[in-house]
This record gives sequence, structure tokens and C-alpha cells, in this order.
Amino acid sequence: MRDTFVDLIRHGEPRGGTMIRGVGTDHPLSPLGWQQMREAVGDAAPWDQIVSSPLARCREFAAELACRHQLPLIVEPELHEISMGCWEGRRHREIAISEPKAFINFFSDPAVHRPPGGETLDALLTRVGHVYDRLIDQHRGRHLLISAHAGVMRGILGHLLKAEPRHWYRIRIDFAGLCRVRHDRFGAGIQYVNARRMRDLPLD
Repeated sequence: MRDTFVDLIRHGEPRGGTMIRGVGTDHPLSPLGWQQMREAVGDAAPWDQIVSSPLARCREFAAELACRHQLPLIVEPELHEISMGCWEGRRHREIAISEPKAFINFFSDPAVHRPPGGETLDALLTRVGHVYDRLIDQHRGRHLLISAHAGVMRGILGHLLKAEPRHWYRIRIDFAGLCRVRHDRFGAGIQYVNARRMRDLPLD
């Protein structure tokens, strides 16, 4: 059987500027965000299937790409970004002023100190790991593109690497950053993390 390839792409810059965004903040891409995504993908279309988070900053580009290349699109509800609780949609500076201790604790150790009412990283790992395994089972020997979020991508990579959540934040994932995973007879191998252009990702 052919190897299975999965490309993960983070959404581009959303409208609204810098803030805490999770599942409850559904902003579309900014003009710069659209440019970032189009430049990252270019004219490439090596995929058999596109899968997307339901949030607009991922879904709208995935839908455009699927339409442009006549590719099937699945909108997967469980690939939404992690919940950031009562910090959703708030500016970093605002939280740093109103909740300084919680803000410092979060950025010192986000695996332990989650925003009030937010989803835990263990819960995220269970959620996205289950979805990812199901997608691989359903699409063996094919090439998938998953349009998602930094949190979701870190959760998937953590799932594949069997890495504890406290280590995930060592992984940098920029706007429109790309990762490639290859599943072969030896298991899953992460070939590239945070590439800026699809043409930079090897298929061998």
C-alpha cells in the first residue's frame, strides 16, 4: 500500500489584531491572512482530500482551495481550536493588567495554568488524537491537507510524538506554517515542521 501523507497548515492572520483566540472567537482571515495562505500553498494541489476546522479562519480558505482544485472537503467539528475560557477575544495587555498572576502563570507553564474555564491540553490531546487516527484509518494511502490551528497542530504532533503537553510549546507554528507527516510501514514520521511554502516540503 502507498504511504499516507498528511499536510497540516495553520490559518493565516485573522481580522481583529492580536488577541487571545480559541473556539469562541470566530474571526475570518484578514487580507494579509489570505495572502499568507495563498503564498504558502501557491499552485500546489497534491492532495486527495482537504479537511478543515469549522472556524472561519480555517474553513473559508479550505473551501476556496477545494473549489479551485475540485477536491473534496470535510469540515470536521472536533478540529476546532482549544477553548480559552473567559480570556476569549481579549487583548493580552488587558489580561496582564486585570489578572497579572494568572497571566504570568499561563505564559510560564500553559500546560498547568489554563485560562479560567478553558479546555485542558489533555482534553485537547484526546479530542484531536481521536479525530486524527480516524482520518488516517479512513484515508490510508492518500494525501490529506488539514487546515487547522496552532493548538490543534501542536496536539496532533504531540499525539504522534507521544510528547507530554508541557513540551508542546517548544514547537513554533507561524501563521500559514506548514507541517508534513508521513505514515509508512515503520509508523508515523514528521518530515517537516513550520515550513513557509508548500514547495519546500519533500515527498520522499
